[in-house]
Amino acid sequence: MKKFGVILYSLLCILLLGACKEDEYVYPNVITTFIDAATDESGTLQKLITDKGESLEILNRKGLDGLTPDSIYRSVSIYEPKESADEGQATALLYSCQLIIAVKPVTVDKLPEATAKTDPLDIQSVWKSGNYINLILLPMAKEKSHIFHFIDEGISDNGDGSRTLHLTLYHNQNGDYEAFTRKSYLSIPLWAYEGQLTQGDKVVLRINTYEKGFVSYEFIY
Repeated sequence: MKKFGVILYSLLCILLLGACKEDEYVYPNVITTFIDAATDESGTLQKLITDKGESLEILNRKGLDGLTPDSIYRSVSIYEPKESADEGQATALLYSCQLIIAVKPVTVDKLPEATAKTDPLDIQSVWKSGNYINLILLPMAKEKSHIFHFIDEGISDNGDGSRTLHLTLYHNQNGDYEAFTRKSYLSIPLWAYEGQLTQGDKVVLRINTYEKGFVSYEFIY
């Protein structure tokens, strides 16, 4: 709510006869990651919260309004950490903030038409970070909106005192043509299972793919 933290240290040099000019441009040190974004009482993004629980106040807040007040959104953001002038609140300069799907898993009866749609797609990556399982998926699409959710298929006992939560990705192509790959970002909020799972329990996520059919990912809670 895992760190898919890709730290980009970029330095652009204009090459001339194999050498960099003295007036080379230096890009800022930015981080691209899945991260929580919190709003204030006016519905404006106020701070970023990393999956390690670190809080960074957003310096540039123009155009970040119009959201639900006092709420936390899941996002894929690009930001530059800034040093505080004192020992107070850490801050960040936000370059991009894309809000993504991060819904609590539900049982089949709560899905549209009470049907478990599992249309196939490709997977770029799946990993656990903090209180989330993060996914970068590659569905084939053209012009229609695809519907994503997570199906809660129950918790089973493992016989050794631990338990396993069984989840399946819900994907409805909505009758779309498979014309090109559309990258999609999702997160599963594992904090929704506080009180049901304990440290050391397992989470198994099933996803239907083009190449291999259903594949499973297993994580420790």
